[in-house]
Amino acid sequence: MKFIHTADWHLGKLVQGVHMTEDQRLVLAQLIETIEQERPDALVIAGDLYDRAVPPTEAVRLLDDTLTKIVLDIKVPVIAVAGNHDSPSRLDFGSRALKSNGLHIAGPIRSEFEPVVLKDESGEIHFHLVPYTDPSMVRHVFEEPDIKTHDDAMKAITGRIAEHMDPAARHVFVGHAFVTPRGEQEDNTSDSERPLAIGGAEHVSAQHFEPFDYTALGHLHKAHYVLNETIRYSGSPMKYSISEEHHQKGFLIVDLAADGSATVEKRLFAAKRDMRSVEGTIAEITAHDRSEDYVFVTLLDETPVLYPMEKVRSVYPNAMHVQRKTFAKEAGESTIGNRRKMDPMQLFNAFYEEVKGDAPSAETTELFGEVLQEFLHADSEREEVKS
Repeated sequence: MKFIHTADWHLGKLVQGVHMTEDQRLVLAQLIETIEQERPDALVIAGDLYDRAVPPTEAVRLLDDTLTKIVLDIKVPVIAVAGNHDSPSRLDFGSRALKSNGLHIAGPIRSEFEPVVLKDESGEIHFHLVPYTDPSMVRHVFEEPDIKTHDDAMKAITGRIAEHMDPAARHVFVGHAFVTPRGEQEDNTSDSERPLAIGGAEHVSAQHFEPFDYTALGHLHKAHYVLNETIRYSGSPMKYSISEEHHQKGFLIVDLAADGSATVEKRLFAAKRDMRSVEGTIAEITAHDRSEDYVFVTLLDETPVLYPMEKVRSVYPNAMHVQRKTFAKEAGESTIGNRRKMDPMQLFNAFYEEVKGDAPSAETTELFGEVLQEFLHADSEREEVKS
């Protein structure tokens, strides 16, 4: 069994006000070309097909064009789950009717999990589709009041799936979560990933996926494996923030042998434009060769530069951001830099201590955490409610 593992397309993405749709179209065309050449048994998309719950029309058309080509023209099944950026109900619309044509999309979480079953000469492969779901929803659907965190939710989900796994089949888990070796903090995130929760409550232990022959994950934009080489993130197909500057973007081709062992090959995409940082004085930068790349510029001039973006764009027409390094130092560069790396709970603690002169009590921290968690959950559903 050979399938392609990809995730985090984020169709409709805006980066610094720039629409990425045409760049995404080029990347997906490369994916389609690979599918035509490789003829895999399936394409797996592990969440975040769209960048927001109500995507722009161009993004909807691009997804429709892409899936139509793959499923109807090339006749390769697509297996996908909703991510935290997607609207589960929108992706779920018409899903039962589309299954007969080979398009399998898991939108909202359900209490029972029916795998997508594919076959090769060695037998059945069961794909277990688990969309991103807030722990409160899992608690409600499963009627288990002790589910409080994402780890609790995933433990309950994988446990329920494991109870009904056919020992004669091979099993692939497809999900969208922040998975770390044992549920602890891990620095594989980027600025373009929306937090799932606060204070470590978003972390899921990779040990929950040990019953599966391969685990195809989405959410983290850096391609890597967790705990062992069969629990993998494919990463996003494009760079969506300057924090991803050094990522090698691509997709994974997975060969699942008769005994369930997996061989993984990474293939790289050729982006229309790179996303990178540039440093130098304005005189040095304007002497560069012209480039269409998306650049984030740091000016090293000690004196202010008049109309810096206009001058930078004479060489880098797609420049996304310009800042002065000396200005950052004047404003307290080390403090600002550190705070940009903090999660909301750390920022609250730092702010409270700065204002009050003392660390917040455990009760205050817990209260803030509950309020912020409710806000994040409401914010993720707001666009869907508006629609």
